[in-house]
Amino acid sequence: MMHGAAEQRHGGRPRRRLASSLYAQVIVAIVGGILIGAIAPEFGASLKPLGDAFVKLIKMVISPVIFLTVATGIAGMRDLGGLGRVTGKAFAYFIALSTLALVIGLAVALTLQPGRGMMIDPATLNGAAIADYVAKAHDQTIAGFLLDMIPTTLSSALTEGNVLQVLVVAVLVGVAMASSGSAGAQVLSLFEQLNHVVFRTVALVMRAAPVGAFAAMAFTIGKYGLSSLTNLVTLVACFYGTSFLFVAVVLGTVARANGFSIWQLLRYLRDDLLLVLGTSSSEAALPDLMRKLEAAGCHKSVVGLVVPTGYSFNLDGTNIYMTLAAMFIAQACGISLSWGEIAMLLAVAVVSSKGAAGVTGAGFITLAATLSIVPSIPVAGLTLILGIDRFMSECRSLTNFIGNAVATVVVANWEGALDRSRLDAALAGQAPQLQPDVQPATGINSFD
Repeated sequence: MMHGAAEQRHGGRPRRRLASSLYAQVIVAIVGGILIGAIAPEFGASLKPLGDAFVKLIKMVISPVIFLTVATGIAGMRDLGGLGRVTGKAFAYFIALSTLALVIGLAVALTLQPGRGMMIDPATLNGAAIADYVAKAHDQTIAGFLLDMIPTTLSSALTEGNVLQVLVVAVLVGVAMASSGSAGAQVLSLFEQLNHVVFRTVALVMRAAPVGAFAAMAFTIGKYGLSSLTNLVTLVACFYGTSFLFVAVVLGTVARANGFSIWQLLRYLRDDLLLVLGTSSSEAALPDLMRKLEAAGCHKSVVGLVVPTGYSFNLDGTNIYMTLAAMFIAQACGISLSWGEIAMLLAVAVVSSKGAAGVTGAGFITLAATLSIVPSIPVAGLTLILGIDRFMSECRSLTNFIGNAVATVVVANWEGALDRSRLDAALAGQAPQLQPDVQPATGINSFD
C-alpha cells in the first residue's frame, strides 16, 4: 500500500533509479575521467580514441536525422510560404543575438582588460604551433563557404556529413514532396517511418554517452594536466563569467519574453548539457536536441530548419570568445587599438563568425581567420591561448548549444508552431512523448 501510494504521488510512475539515469551516468563518467587524467595522465591521454569514436558515432546519424526531419517537416506544410517565413525569422534572430554576443565580449575585454600587463613582444612569438589553424583559416572565404553549401550530388550531401549541404538537399526534397500530390504523400509516409527508425538508432548510440564523456575528459586532463586549468586564469574566468551572464541575462530575458523559463529549459536538457561538457562538442547532442525540442511542442519543420542552421549561424559562445580573445591578445602584446580598428575587428568578426561549425577547434580556426584580416593584432598571438583553448572550447560549445535551443523555441513561438501545453509539461519534468503529427494551433500544418 505504501509503495502504491508513493507511486501515485509521483504520477503513477516508480521513482527513477539513479543508476539508470543518463544524467547521473555522465556525471560519474566526467568525474571519473578527471580522476584518471590526474592520477594516470599517460593512460588518460591514451583514451582519446574512445572519445573520438563516440563523437563519430553521433556524426554518423546527424545527416539522416536532419534530412528526414527537415524533408518531412516541409512536406507537411500546407502553405509552403511558411518555409521562407520561418527561415527569415530564424536569420533575423541569429544576426541580432550573435552580433550582441560579439559586442558583449568586446565590452568585457575593454572593461576588465584581462591581457593588460603581460607586455609580450610579438616578435618573440613562435607561430609554428598554430600553423595548421592559420592555414585552415586562410582557406575560409565567403564565396567558398557559399559554394560549399551546394553538394556535388544529392547523395554526397548525406555521405560527406556537411550539415548545410544536408539542409539544402532536405529543403529541395521536402518542397518536391509537398508539390507532388499522392506520390509525394506516399514518399512522406515512408520517410516518417524511417524517421522513427533513425531516432531509435540515436537512442541506441546515446547509451555509449558515459563512455565517450569519460574518455574525452580523461584525455583532456591527461594531455594538458590539471595545471592547465590555472594558466591564464583571468581570461578563462572572464570568458566563463561572460558566457554565464549571457545565458542568464540575455537568453533568460528572451526566454521570459516568449513565455518560458531558461532555467527550466536547461533542466530539461541537462543530460545533453553534460554530454556537451564532457565531449567539448555541441554536435554530440544535436540529434537528441532535435528530438527533445519536437517532444516539447516545437513543430518538427521549425526544429529541422532552425537547429541545423543555427549550428552554423547562431554561435553565441564562439562570438563572445572571438572578440574577448582577440582583445586579450592585443592587450597582452601591448597593442593599443583605435576605435576605428576596434570597429573593423567587430565588423570582420560579424562576417567570419558565420559558418563556423559547432565542433571542437572551430572557434579557434574562426578566430585565426578574423585576425588574418585585422592587421593590427598579430596572428602569432594565438599561441598565447592555444594551451587553454580546449577548456574554453567546452564553454563555447555549451553556450552555442543553449543558444540554439532557445532560438528554436522562440522561432516556433513567433511562427505559431509551438504547442504551449506540451512545452509546459516538458519543462515541468513530465516526460513528454514525441508526437510528430500533432498540428499546431496556427501557422504550419501537418500533411493529410
